[in-house]
Amino acid sequence: MEKLIRITPRDNVAVAVEGMFKGDIVCLDGVTYTLETDVPAGHKMALEDIRKGEKVIKYGYPIGAATADIPRGSHVHAFNIRTLLSEEAEYTYDEKKAEKYIEEARLREDGWKGKIPAIMAYERSSGDIGIRNELWIIPTVGCVNRIGQELVSWAEKNIFTGDGVHVWTHPFGCSQLGGDHENTRKILADLVHHPNAGGVLVLSLGCENNTPESFRELVGQVDESRVKFLTCQKVEDELEAGRQLLAQISHEMEGDRRTSVPLSRLRVGFKCGGSDGFSGITANPLVGRFCDELTAMGGTAILTEVPEMFGAEQVLMDRAENREVFEQIVSLINNFKHYFTSHGQVVYENPSPGNKAGGISTLEDKSLGCVQKGGRSVITGVAEYGDRITKSGLNLLSGPGNDIVSTTDQSAAGAHMILFTTGRGTPLGAPVPTVKIATNNELAKKKENWIDFNAGRLLNEEARTVTNDLLQYVVKVASGEIRTKNELNGYAEISIFKDGVVL
Repeated sequence: MEKLIRITPRDNVAVAVEGMFKGDIVCLDGVTYTLETDVPAGHKMALEDIRKGEKVIKYGYPIGAATADIPRGSHVHAFNIRTLLSEEAEYTYDEKKAEKYIEEARLREDGWKGKIPAIMAYERSSGDIGIRNELWIIPTVGCVNRIGQELVSWAEKNIFTGDGVHVWTHPFGCSQLGGDHENTRKILADLVHHPNAGGVLVLSLGCENNTPESFRELVGQVDESRVKFLTCQKVEDELEAGRQLLAQISHEMEGDRRTSVPLSRLRVGFKCGGSDGFSGITANPLVGRFCDELTAMGGTAILTEVPEMFGAEQVLMDRAENREVFEQIVSLINNFKHYFTSHGQVVYENPSPGNKAGGISTLEDKSLGCVQKGGRSVITGVAEYGDRITKSGLNLLSGPGNDIVSTTDQSAAGAHMILFTTGRGTPLGAPVPTVKIATNNELAKKKENWIDFNAGRLLNEEARTVTNDLLQYVVKVASGEIRTKNELNGYAEISIFKDGVVL
């Protein structure tokens, strides 16, 4: 295994596969380097002298500019490069570039004709499919969270709960104004309709801003044998009333059985968290290859974390299906930049301390690795926060980078599962199965209780082999043959985006 990886021929830095020390002699592509400084694993080494002010190139794109002269063989990191991002940027749509990606996609589609794998899923009366048959309790307001938790405890012991029972607690539903209030309502209404839930109890208090009547209207048409509504202030004993409704829903769920459906009906969200210097080399490109195959079959992929597109947005815009989608991507990016600046924040201060410790130096460095989760797929749609995805192909979804907020966003948009890449490790789980993909072998070994799949294998194995293994793993998770570590650990929660005043 090489000690250094140069991602593209244009790059003037390479990534250390393992820690290296001053004075070490390493070879890359037949060229010998003597290290001028220590370079930790996942961090960057200069392949040539980089003068102050010159661009540092990684992934074939600038990730910043040198703030001092950087000698060949030296450590390149946040202490000697700076971001090139600003709040203002101009974007272009190149139809010839887009057509190349569209033609690539057509060829991938031809390769899957007549060979799309099957999964075993639950057919819902809505025409959708679910990959879990769970019983969900959805509070319309945080005041009834504890009641929901009591009902979960009772249900686990007394009735059929399918693949599990959850209450999606949150602090909102009252004392919010304007957009925040509507965002809360939209996310909760989306969860009511999620096909991984074989049944839902909507639990209200009765005096909240998110009134039971207005929320019921927002939810719209449902299977009334599977979705029940309870307003706690209207009954004498809310726990007993809740138990009766859950028992009725449970009875309906008992007859549900998995049937064979094509993998093309699956919707998968992509997320990264606790990224490191290997994220853009192993796990994110692996998910990108999976994305290309899923969309080629006719499946649906969802990419969010808009702030982690800053610095790599043109890469995505070049793959817009048409000019209309390009304009929607421009609006998505600019609207999120405005969100930052309206709060007096710069758009480029994103990498966390953990990201930096793992080798990520600037937001461009992080973003260019992050967007690789979308592979080379054509972008077919752009959705607002709280929207449900309706188009197949790769969709961009408005939402922040925060792990729990963005995984909730993807779940509410209709993702059946989420592929979550991580270089540092994280135990969190979304409302849907959350497949943790390690970027490196050390993490996969150390945190076996968190990690589902090891993308660190790409450092030693053929990409095609590892991609096929991930595809088969997804089929097994979707079919209920494998439960993800977050499911086994009982880690699943939601968080709702908040922008404004809480009364």
